[in-house]
Amino acid sequence: MSITHPKYNTNHELPNSKRNVLEIQDQAIHDWYRFVLSFPPQLVRKYLQDFNITPTQKVLDPFCGTGTTNVECKLFGIPSVGIESNPFPFFASKVKVNWDKDPDQLNKNSQLIAEMALKAIRESGVDDSQYTEHLPQKLLSLSIESEKLLIRNSISPLPKHKSIILLECIKNFGEEQYRELEELAFAKSLVFHFSNLSFGPEVGVGKIKKDIPVVENWLFEIKKMAADLKQNRDNYTEANIYQLDSRSLSQDLERNSIDFVITSPPYPNEKDYTRTTRLESVFLGFINDSEELRSVKKGLVRSNSRGIYKVDNDYSEIEDISEIMELTKEIERRRIELGKTSGFEKMYYKVTMNYFGGMAKHLSELRSVLKPGAKLAYVVGDQASYFRILIRTSELLGTVAKKYGYEVLGIDPFRTRLATATRNQLREDVLLLRWPG
Repeated sequence: MSITHPKYNTNHELPNSKRNVLEIQDQAIHDWYRFVLSFPPQLVRKYLQDFNITPTQKVLDPFCGTGTTNVECKLFGIPSVGIESNPFPFFASKVKVNWDKDPDQLNKNSQLIAEMALKAIRESGVDDSQYTEHLPQKLLSLSIESEKLLIRNSISPLPKHKSIILLECIKNFGEEQYRELEELAFAKSLVFHFSNLSFGPEVGVGKIKKDIPVVENWLFEIKKMAADLKQNRDNYTEANIYQLDSRSLSQDLERNSIDFVITSPPYPNEKDYTRTTRLESVFLGFINDSEELRSVKKGLVRSNSRGIYKVDNDYSEIEDISEIMELTKEIERRRIELGKTSGFEKMYYKVTMNYFGGMAKHLSELRSVLKPGAKLAYVVGDQASYFRILIRTSELLGTVAKKYGYEVLGIDPFRTRLATATRNQLREDVLLLRWPG
């Protein structure tokens, strides 16, 4: 099977500035919901093509995020498996690969929900079509514990009030077979239409929106979903998404079942992936209090100082790899030299140790599910987040992989990106591995 198509670019045909951008022709399905800086579909296509992957083989993404690899595989008729520990991205991926829904019925059911939501919003003393000058004395909000989890000012009171009403209508009037699609459209609308959030690339608060039409924007996302389903609903290619920790997957996946791996794991870069999806995770009830948030973080490969715990011991897997241990010692020496004493800064060397240790656990676990000769592509980036000390992520992961019997086939350059701290260009690469069996 050929993976080429005249309307599709493979990634290296694009200039560096566009290599991580979702192209217009790729928005179908992918744009139902995606991380702002997810790796792009055209990079997945490149390795589907380079590896000569056919529909008789199976691809795994063990850090599937919002499903880029799995959606792209399904579009080309290639069976795939995705693994994601974080509950909201897992939900998004699961919904994005389920295309056996009637688009007309989705539109019909969503229109009913919209009518009920508009009625309920009006009855609360608010107009969803124009700004309400005189607000009711009490607007709806989330529970006290849930509100504590949100980034301050991430959503204004009036859009929040209307969003809560819309979500309740989805839960009460949504037909079961369409509810997850309707909830995903709500999550997309919540973040990119209703909220005050901005991504650059870290999540923060941007322009404050006092009000915005909630129901209209949600229906806009629903209609895009329905249009995509009309084009793709007859595609029954297998795509299974599991909520698992990628460091302990061997008990849940079939042995010797995977031909290829295409993935983009976390980097040791201080990016808190639970913070990036916090608003939608809380609204949809995936995380309800600080204890549940802590539990989610513990299921992720360590990549930031807000996700390190006393019991963490993944580093034990890489204590015999001198390059990594020397790097962590250098980070701690630099902290002491600079007189940095904050609790987070004291964690930097531990993050680095446990990141590579966690990836070592993952690569060790992965071996049992790979077929002999399986090829793997890991999209990872160099980092300088910790006192400007350069971490060559792809090279060090290659060293880790060799410890567990993998062959390093090479490192492909993907793109460069500007480091926030140093303003220097950092490499993002694709580490290519082979499992000999």
